[in-house]
Amino acid sequence: MNPHPSFAPILLAIAFPLLADTKSADPLTNWLAKSIIGPDLALAEVQAYTETRVLKMPAVKTADEWRRSADSIRKSVLDNVVFRDETSRRWSTAKCKVEWLETIEGLPSYRIKKLRFEMMPGWWIPALLYEPLHITGKVPVHLAVNGHDGKGKAAEYKQTRCINLAKRGMIVLNVEWIGMGQFAGKMSHYQMNQLDLCGASGIAPFYLNMSRALDVLLAQPNADPDRVAVSGLSGGGWQTIFISSLDTRVKLANPVAGYSSFLTRARHFSDLGDSEQTPNDLAMHADYAHLTAMLADRAALLTFNAKDNCCFASGHALQPLIDAAGPMFELTGRREHLRWHVNQVPGDHNYGQENREQFYKMVSDEFFTGKTADPKEIPSANEIKTFNELVVPLPTNNLAFNPIALSLAKSLPKPLPKGRAAQLELFRSILRLEKDITTTATKVGGESTNGLTVTFWKLAMDKEWTVPCVVIAPEKPKGTVMVLSDSGRAMSAPQVQALLTEGKRVVALDPFYFGESKIKSHSFLFALLVASVGERPLGIQAAQVAATARWAAAEFKLDSHALTLESHGPRMSVIAACAAALEPKSIGSLQLHKPLKSLKQVVESNWGVDKYPELFCFGLLERFDLPQIHGLIVPRQVKLID
Repeated sequence: MNPHPSFAPILLAIAFPLLADTKSADPLTNWLAKSIIGPDLALAEVQAYTETRVLKMPAVKTADEWRRSADSIRKSVLDNVVFRDETSRRWSTAKCKVEWLETIEGLPSYRIKKLRFEMMPGWWIPALLYEPLHITGKVPVHLAVNGHDGKGKAAEYKQTRCINLAKRGMIVLNVEWIGMGQFAGKMSHYQMNQLDLCGASGIAPFYLNMSRALDVLLAQPNADPDRVAVSGLSGGGWQTIFISSLDTRVKLANPVAGYSSFLTRARHFSDLGDSEQTPNDLAMHADYAHLTAMLADRAALLTFNAKDNCCFASGHALQPLIDAAGPMFELTGRREHLRWHVNQVPGDHNYGQENREQFYKMVSDEFFTGKTADPKEIPSANEIKTFNELVVPLPTNNLAFNPIALSLAKSLPKPLPKGRAAQLELFRSILRLEKDITTTATKVGGESTNGLTVTFWKLAMDKEWTVPCVVIAPEKPKGTVMVLSDSGRAMSAPQVQALLTEGKRVVALDPFYFGESKIKSHSFLFALLVASVGERPLGIQAAQVAATARWAAAEFKLDSHALTLESHGPRMSVIAACAAALEPKSIGSLQLHKPLKSLKQVVESNWGVDKYPELFCFGLLERFDLPQIHGLIVPRQVKLID
């Protein structure tokens, strides 16, 4: 019989005098905070885990073999990453409008036409068309994309590039990017994962933004479809390689400091990449090395900066791409169409004049064959427009990630298949769990004091992960409780102390991404990388907790259903519920303190993946909200405690 709560402090002081006041509580806090795996193992393991799962370049010997391989990779990425679901495929086939607005005249040899286009139903993108005043016949065209620059399409270095190309006789479309320029402060790329949670491709709007822009550009009467270029800096460099590799309408790509191989990223934190650069499952179907090589029948200028103070510095980013793409350009007999440039001055994160002039030269060589063109930049500083001068009016109800996710979530989850076995199979497939984790436990220390025995364990799981675990038990425990906390086990002393007061054995652990298992720097970007190689952080966490429960049941010779799983915090409440659904034998009951009540709260609160990465498991809400996950646990008890 449990004592009345009012007597708990007295009993605790008698049974465990070390824990009776703030000062004497230090031993418990120290036990829970003891370093078991050290500060570097979690990082080393996630690096090895992701590196081994990135798709390798194929071994091909002929140009035709490579072309077949490139076509297969392109189709695989489009079908299984970009347009992987019915919703995004519907967006891709929708008929979208283009509306032409004000024209800015009075400029030397060109005009600027303001326009907006629907990149998907209800989501309009502002753009500027730079058009030479006197056009004869078909002329080359250029899609100018930009990165994470708050000025967006009004960034001076971008305007300068557009103006110079227009003065060279090209039609140029300067397109706004999601979250930047006119969209700055109104949406974040980290919200795209809300669509993923709902089972709709979050990367699809990014792709459609570029694809629809090419549609607009090539619809111009004088546009030459055989001379289409794309270029951009940083996130614009990512856009450049992504659209150019997957849309063969692009004939010349100049990505500037915009990407590196996934293998490079695991070792260079600056390169890890945001949500759109690291979408779910991309690395299963293509590395950025593949995407670069897929330009082998066209042309590429890879521009990097020697002292880049943002990302993708030339010293580590460039050579792996050349090593992958160079042989494919050789096979197709187009080695001279693969070029690269390393900017030394200023050498920081820039698409400055020297880098632009390298692009002008590449454009001249590829698109104006037989003509001598000076690659020097044409002075145009007095033609730069202000941000406000380039604003394109947009509908007041223009869509964004969160409104789309809210609309999708209303009708979710979809009905489940009949029968617990079929439901559990579907659940495991969403979490990407084909089998249970096997655990090898190593005791790394312990002590006994004042009737308590403390043991420290390293739990090696599938030879890929090591989970740190602390077990604290009285001489004759009255049950076993596994404790999970959003704050990590080191901060769970109050919860553990309460359980010890009741005479419980406590198993406290830190699964992937929490406590001692948290990567200390760029942590959520590693979580994105885990999802991009085809795994799911939530699946890993739940599998680790379930495996620890099986180990504890065996180690302490517990009866079936004898272990209680207790979580503290909204994130761990989801992990705990998933673990209990996966482990029906060892875990007998669930106590969720301050739990998340519904995955729809993620969308309704407009959370981003940068704060709660495991909650954005692709397609989870599409089929399972938390009540459905809890349904997989019954008839075992699930207790929600606010």
